[in-house]
Amino acid sequence: MSAPTSPSVSSDDAAAASQAVRLARNGVAVVFTLNGLAVGSWFSRVPAVRESLDLSAGRLGLLLLAMSVGALLAMPTSGLLAQRLGTARTVRLATVLVAVGVTVAGLGATVAGSAVVVAVGLVAFGYGSGACDVAMNVEGTVVERRLGRTILPRFHAAWSLGSVAGAALGAGTARFDVSVGAHLAAVAVVVLVGTHFGSRAFLPQPAADQADQSAEASPAARRRAQLAAWREPRTLLIGLFVLVMAFTEGSANDWLAVAFVDGRELSEAAGAAVFGVFVVGMTIGRTVGTIALDRWGRVRVLTGTIGLAVVGASLAVLAGSGPVAVIGVALWGLGASLGFPVGMSAAADEEAHAPVRVSVVAVIGYTAFLGGPPLLGLLGDRVGTLRALLVVPLLLVPTLALVSVLRPPQAAPAHQN
Repeated sequence: MSAPTSPSVSSDDAAAASQAVRLARNGVAVVFTLNGLAVGSWFSRVPAVRESLDLSAGRLGLLLLAMSVGALLAMPTSGLLAQRLGTARTVRLATVLVAVGVTVAGLGATVAGSAVVVAVGLVAFGYGSGACDVAMNVEGTVVERRLGRTILPRFHAAWSLGSVAGAALGAGTARFDVSVGAHLAAVAVVVLVGTHFGSRAFLPQPAADQADQSAEASPAARRRAQLAAWREPRTLLIGLFVLVMAFTEGSANDWLAVAFVDGRELSEAAGAAVFGVFVVGMTIGRTVGTIALDRWGRVRVLTGTIGLAVVGASLAVLAGSGPVAVIGVALWGLGASLGFPVGMSAAADEEAHAPVRVSVVAVIGYTAFLGGPPLLGLLGDRVGTLRALLVVPLLLVPTLALVSVLRPPQAAPAHQN
């Protein structure tokens, strides 16, 4: 009598597991979206913060460095934290810092009128965002493997969609003279509450943690695994690739609105709208890019998209026509869209080592956010903020030589080749 029931039980278990993965997929998408909303909201109001504090391009670059410092401080331990607490708890704790940090930064600019207060808020914002970034990418790679198809870029598309919403909201609040402090405080509440509910759908733990709770999974062993990852040539080269792609994306996040306000004499609202065009390009690229990746593979697709980014960034800076420059911004966003998520996915090709390798790649990649703002700010003081952005295509061209390192190991599923 028991034999006929076994297939039914097995089928029920499989259906429950499939439902859990679908719910986790939706939860990860929500968390990515809300993190993007927070970041996009902040960057869309950078011109207003610059005006409120009366900062030069160089001083603004140093201020933006505070957020990168916070993120970089989070990176070395974020993978271990995600292993120890689980990705869901890590995301929730990190988002508390994001909410507090973005609120302090906004109020510091408009109420306190202090660059120091804004910097403190940005360090907290950056730390929370960096820790959340690693944890949600680790969860995303686990969901991707459970689904058996490329999906991580679509999570990053959700992040970009959140950034589009943040940029649109920023343009609207700038247009109607809503204070930066009130705007960012309201965004912080939405992000905090939404992330709490979204992360509740995460899978209980990454499979690597479930697989072994023995001495091999002890804190000391995890620290040794983290150090070992820093000696892996492939991991380090992926990190270098992600560094350049993070600079390509981050330079637009930090400077695009300001560059078009200064270099093309646009209003703050129009500058925020141009940033929105960049993020729309990112969103489209990350949405349709998964189909291209499954069909043609990482190497060919990334070679093509990097070429688009080179052309787009060059047009954005050098075009004599405003509409052509905006087309360049869209191509820049489209071309930059896949580098960061595919780099993270490549770092996580082997599930057992995914958290530590993603953490190492994130540390290297986020160095771009550490050095990028002051580099472009100081260069902008000399040649103008808009022309300083020519650094982006100059760095992207030699990066084409690194694309082949993202090819998956032979043991990886065929759809990722």
